[in-house]
Amino acid sequence: MKYFGFSLPGKVAVKLHSGEKGNQNYLRPEFAKAIVEKVNGTVVECNTAYEGARNTTERHRKLMEEHGWDQYFDIDIMDAEEDLELEIPKGKIIQKNYVGKNMKNYDSMLVLSHFKGHPMGGYGGALKQLSIGCASSAGKSWIHTAGITLDQTKLWDHVAEQDKFLEAMADSAKSVVDFFEKKVVYINVMCNMSVDCDCCAVAEDPCMKDIGILASLDPIAIDQACIDLVYHSKDPGKDHFIERVERQHGIHTIEAADELGFGTREYELINRDEEEK
Repeated sequence: MKYFGFSLPGKVAVKLHSGEKGNQNYLRPEFAKAIVEKVNGTVVECNTAYEGARNTTERHRKLMEEHGWDQYFDIDIMDAEEDLELEIPKGKIIQKNYVGKNMKNYDSMLVLSHFKGHPMGGYGGALKQLSIGCASSAGKSWIHTAGITLDQTKLWDHVAEQDKFLEAMADSAKSVVDFFEKKVVYINVMCNMSVDCDCCAVAEDPCMKDIGILASLDPIAIDQACIDLVYHSKDPGKDHFIERVERQHGIHTIEAADELGFGTREYELINRDEEEK
């Protein structure tokens, strides 16, 4: 955090994706160890709203243990007991968000995102971690259905029109940023870049070579920078990645977030390796 002249205060939640059972691309706990220890953080997750190995607290915790997260970190399934309702007064699609109640136990957050594609969102980065990632199981249903239902069993009956879903993601991301009063640091890791998310038990292998690691205090800027690095890459695999992003209109999440004003698409990309030579 020294590059920002900013330290995360108090008790720090580290939001990351622990990986669905069978997924081969998620960031491993050994990779995250130094980062989490640096902020003395607690690894936090929320249950899913679809069938799989993470849709109940018991199953989710068991899988995190199988993946080795408990060997290095304290783990908190934030919606293990109840939900916390966050207001979004100026939300474009939803005016409330539902996150795990245990979010109240933290003073700040480190959002550690594996930047990759996503079957529904087009891509997954910081904004997805803030929105779908921090949402409770019921909250995930609420976002995916653009505020129609909290009932996970009815999610697939009411999946929203694509742009409304993406705008609901932007709304919910803003609510988490506001909750922590912007005491959040974002790290996007551009490796193992499959067109599929770490939530996929059967995911495609990466289609691009690793690009690097980005850090920012702005979730919109960091996602925009990652997207730009993909578009400007000379890697021939980028065409497959971009097709997934564009098919799902993924950049619209960034556009909607920018309109909400909790960050900006403008950024300066600083290469720390070059600075330190």
